[in-house]
Amino acid sequence: MKRFRTHLMLCAGTGCVSNGTFAIKEVLERELEKHDLQDEVAVVMTGCNGFCAQGPLMVVQPDGIFYQYLTTENISHLVEEHFLKGRPVKKLMYVPPGEESPIPELHSIPFFKDQRLIAMRNRGMIDPDNIEEYIARDGYKALAKVLTSSTPEAVIQEISDSGLRGRGGAGFPTGRKWDSRRKDPRTPKYVVCNADEGDPGAFMDRSIVEADPHSILEGMAIGAYSIGAFQGYVYLRMEYPLAVKRMTFAIEQAKEYGLLGDDILGTGFNFNIDIFRGAGAFVCGETTALVASIEGKPPEPRQRPPRTTLWEKPVVINNVETWANVPVIMNLGAKWFSEIGTETSKGTKVFSLAGNINNAGLVEVPMGITLREIVYDIGGGIPKGKEFKAVQTGGPSGGVIPASLLDLSVDYEQLDKAGSMMGSGGMIVMDENTCMVDVARYFVEFTNDESCGKCTPCREGSYVLLEILNRLCKGEGKQGDLELLDELGEAIKDAAQCGLGQSLPNPVLSSLKHFRDEYKAHLEEKRCPAGICKALITFTIDDEKCKGCRLCSKKCPQDAITGEAKETHIIDQDKCIKCGVCMDVCKFEAVLVA
Repeated sequence: MKRFRTHLMLCAGTGCVSNGTFAIKEVLERELEKHDLQDEVAVVMTGCNGFCAQGPLMVVQPDGIFYQYLTTENISHLVEEHFLKGRPVKKLMYVPPGEESPIPELHSIPFFKDQRLIAMRNRGMIDPDNIEEYIARDGYKALAKVLTSSTPEAVIQEISDSGLRGRGGAGFPTGRKWDSRRKDPRTPKYVVCNADEGDPGAFMDRSIVEADPHSILEGMAIGAYSIGAFQGYVYLRMEYPLAVKRMTFAIEQAKEYGLLGDDILGTGFNFNIDIFRGAGAFVCGETTALVASIEGKPPEPRQRPPRTTLWEKPVVINNVETWANVPVIMNLGAKWFSEIGTETSKGTKVFSLAGNINNAGLVEVPMGITLREIVYDIGGGIPKGKEFKAVQTGGPSGGVIPASLLDLSVDYEQLDKAGSMMGSGGMIVMDENTCMVDVARYFVEFTNDESCGKCTPCREGSYVLLEILNRLCKGEGKQGDLELLDELGEAIKDAAQCGLGQSLPNPVLSSLKHFRDEYKAHLEEKRCPAGICKALITFTIDDEKCKGCRLCSKKCPQDAITGEAKETHIIDQDKCIKCGVCMDVCKFEAVLVA
């Protein structure tokens, strides 16, 4: 086996792959060979590094030098300067917003240094297609320990004592769920990994599957042993082709190494896992709809209780992040895990940080951290010149949290009190130019499209909610609309059959609670304070600021702007489609919106 002095950990998550990581790998290897460095420097393709907005990314180990925004064009210079001459390339390093000096080492970058990795413990550290690299980092150690020295009851007790709660949204205690299935006398039993991630702006589960599929397989095998199951399924949506590919290969490798299949590790325990490819229906994230889909039925939720079953047999369904936590708990112990987080929300939580924020990406933080710490210390704050307005958590089922609650502790209970929820981990940051009525409309439109239509409150209620929000955004709101939104939203929560319908009104109710004045402006003044709703805004040009440079007229897609050079320009309101291009290109801030 070759021993390399340097390893180039090149991110091969979906984001970086879409930006040319594989082409960069080819150029890297060619340049290394050109300088006769191929026996000293190895290129390793890893899963998602997390700092997605800066990709393609590469970390040089063992020094931890972090490079961002790589292209095939800058690789030749990078190889020659850093790996031949020993001079790290500063222009490819991360520079914090508002600063000039780069930060060379990954561990010193604020985005990384305040995180605590458990579910993402192997992030950027291993090749997801190499089972031996997972094993080298204590992979399958927990499974071996469980199968050779623990009883199923002891495993469940350890998970219960850890305080691990489901990371898919509801936060149900994992140990209690496993214990109930263990005690169910019916057989056969099943375990399922819910990787049907459908929230807009969410990519946590996909990234873990792509980066560390064996952590999920090991967690599922431990769960299967504890409840007495011999078959598992990973429900993985088809829109994640890279995740499907890597999980498929991981299962094949695990079988080859005797870690899945018959007589695992010679202990007599049999357990197999198959992949079930979902067609992309958002409702399949709800456990009973997911089960119906696996059974070959229409993906419609079932009334609960009784407990969810698969082919009328006991089944444990947990999401990707929950399963990824299990091996660590079994290795390091319940006490270690339970000391992280808050009294009722133990451990860490993975969030996909997106929206109007400097450092977008994937973060894992201890439960109990504040929103302010996530947005400003890790996320780097709002882009210069803008002000923080709100953060939306929990995807379409969650709610918006205003600036006044930035110091809110991030745990299940506190987010629920604020009118939002943990959800699977989507976190979208919004600045002053975000219209909260339009945000609510967007999420209701999404859930209205994704509703299975089985129950009346969800099917008809979401339609009416969307109808009202569309009216408000067009300046056609009626007296009583806001009160109707409140009343209807609460009714849907109370009467809908499944979690999708019950949480569907959350974006509306939370934005109404915290931004009611904005709703009133749409209703009473026919005005959008954020300048987003096209029907309620008008673009004009300031006579004093306009220099007559003609840039706006050249860029206008509708030829709606006229005027001679060096003279004030005018916008023809009949032609204007309110696209905002004129405002974007104007160098003198002469375009106004009202």
